[in-house]
Amino acid sequence: MSLHNRSFPLVGSLVSRLASRVASRLASRLASRLAPCLALSLPSSLMPLVSACGSTSGDTTGGQTSGGGGTGGTGGGLSGGGQGGEMLSVGSGASCTGLACQQVTCDGDAKTTVTGVVYAPEGKTPLYNVVVYVPNAPLDPIMDGASCDKCGATLSGKPLVTALTDTKGQFVLENVPVGKDIPLVIQVGKWRRQVTLPAVTACQDNPLSDPQITRLPRNKAEGDLPKIALTTGGADPLECLLRKIGLDDQEFSTAGGAGKVHLFHGYGGSNKSIAEINGGATFAEATELWNKKETLMAYDIVLLACEGGQNPDEKPPEALQAMFDYTASGGRVFASHWNNYFLEEGPSPFPESATFNHQADLPNPITALVDMSFPKGLALSEWLVNVNASQKQGEISIKEAQHTVDAANPAISQQWIFQPDFNSVQYFTFNTPIGLPAEEQCGRLVFSDIHVSSGDQVGADFPEGCKTADLSPQEKALLFMLFDLSSCIQPDEDPPIDPPT
Repeated sequence: MSLHNRSFPLVGSLVSRLASRVASRLASRLASRLAPCLALSLPSSLMPLVSACGSTSGDTTGGQTSGGGGTGGTGGGLSGGGQGGEMLSVGSGASCTGLACQQVTCDGDAKTTVTGVVYAPEGKTPLYNVVVYVPNAPLDPIMDGASCDKCGATLSGKPLVTALTDTKGQFVLENVPVGKDIPLVIQVGKWRRQVTLPAVTACQDNPLSDPQITRLPRNKAEGDLPKIALTTGGADPLECLLRKIGLDDQEFSTAGGAGKVHLFHGYGGSNKSIAEINGGATFAEATELWNKKETLMAYDIVLLACEGGQNPDEKPPEALQAMFDYTASGGRVFASHWNNYFLEEGPSPFPESATFNHQADLPNPITALVDMSFPKGLALSEWLVNVNASQKQGEISIKEAQHTVDAANPAISQQWIFQPDFNSVQYFTFNTPIGLPAEEQCGRLVFSDIHVSSGDQVGADFPEGCKTADLSPQEKALLFMLFDLSSCIQPDEDPPIDPPT
């Protein structure tokens, strides 16, 4: 007897059993899933009972656990599917692998979702444009050092479903695999954390309300962090900001140390840490960082605190060239105030990125405007309101604002924050190499004409000089810019897009 003829008793019996347990309509749908799984060829008279296999129930225990490779679901029979009705778990079929076999189709308008808010490592400040996804394979290691990370590239771990956070830090993941121990990845650039959700119930929302679950990592034990070089300075204790956003003290060290943030001594800035932090070691000089491209290339991000002056003797031509080459090779740089020297005196076209014009400092404090003419600028204006850094959308009160830039060059740069009454630009950015097509740009530079970390003590041993605990409005603006600097590279005029699955 052929397989075709022998199949009818088996399928008929199964359909009969299903029909006795659920409504005939659901039985029809579920029985149909068995046909491709059993590689049967059914006549047209039974095709109303046929549809695709591979759905699993909310209590399926097979599949991937956090960090694992995953296999198909192994549960069988019927189980409750939450608000959308019941579903059949048919095991791992030929059409799905891993957690894909735990994605279900719900009745009506019901969906299986996971929702929440992503926070900075301190667990208090919501973050914009962070990727949240469910992987279907182990994550690849993240390598330190400048690299070309383009938006639109597929993330590691073979994502099944992805979402981006909005200006309130909120995300909605749809069609999430159901069952126990579902992995969830939170990532922006090389900040990455993977957590395990104990259970996801089918056909309903599964809200995550604990910020400790959905924040970025504070240290290497919790996940991945970019490797950051930070030069201290006599006018802006920028190193204190990284502590405020939640990085553990153990992640601060000297060059060559085990921490993810390496501190270098810039003119007038802190030059050593107290004994309790990494042995009280003295910081290497900033010139040891920026005089050679090879040294810079070991870092994902370079943060340059204002030194109180341009100090050209500390920035010889080889340093200007090294910084230029570093950004052109995928490096990310944040330069505060008098580090404008790297732009003004750097290789062309750095000097053409803006109209530099050294003027008196702006009144203190002063209200500046957010450029809302491009998607991320509009997002910044909304986000500042949502994190209580702006009382009115598009405006922000700032302290210790300087005036060394009259205008950003729109052919090269994008202004973000500016003061029109004084014709002054406080924040602008550009991608590098300047002048190449967007698809060939891998690096990025942020310039800030603001002393960011006002209120903390310059020159003091780290972290004794870090006196303030809460983020000021302008520090929140820098937090936004820091994570944007960390993120994948795309033109500023383009809106963020979900990574492909």
